[in-house]
Amino acid sequence: MKKLLTLLLCAGLGVTSQAQEKNSLELGIHVGYNLATVSTSNQTNSDYRNGFNVTAVGDYFFSDRWSIKAKIGYDQKGWDSGYLTNLDNGQSFTTDYHINYLTIPVMANWHFGKKRNWYLNFGPYFGILLNASETKFNTDLKNFIHNRDIGIDLGIGVKLPVANKVKVLLELDGQSGLTDVFKQNQGYQIRTVRSGINAGLLFSL
Repeated sequence: MKKLLTLLLCAGLGVTSQAQEKNSLELGIHVGYNLATVSTSNQTNSDYRNGFNVTAVGDYFFSDRWSIKAKIGYDQKGWDSGYLTNLDNGQSFTTDYHINYLTIPVMANWHFGKKRNWYLNFGPYFGILLNASETKFNTDLKNFIHNRDIGIDLGIGVKLPVANKVKVLLELDGQSGLTDVFKQNQGYQIRTVRSGINAGLLFSL
């Protein structure tokens, strides 16, 4: 992560793009590498699931510094080395949880830097459960998982012009869930945690 952030900093130094004007709109798409896990009130699971996201982006500008950004994307979450208990005999097994969502963040986006090519976005997200399973016995877990995931999204990135009205975006973002993953949970509330490294294209309209 530190190396990528350094790369982003270096890449942004020579950018000559112009700041977006009021009422302008950018549309685009990005793909990303996900590291996903879960947390409770006092700890975070150290075994991450490797996954990806594919996301469409819309960014509407109120000024050269502020815009509202909305996304909709396929997001792979879950965690590795979790526990699964057989309720019939009480036996527990180690397994990986794969939980995939359609995620919709709506965020305030602050643009900074001399050319306003850097941005910091923050706001809520709403996730709709698509499917859920574990890998030990390939069990479908959708009936045991809440059909929504609500939380906070935070990201930082840079936009680099490559053609007239076309920019490459490089972004780090993280999501932290506020709701319990499971419908019935007798212990601590279990919440999703996901970090992403994203790259894509933006088109100015």
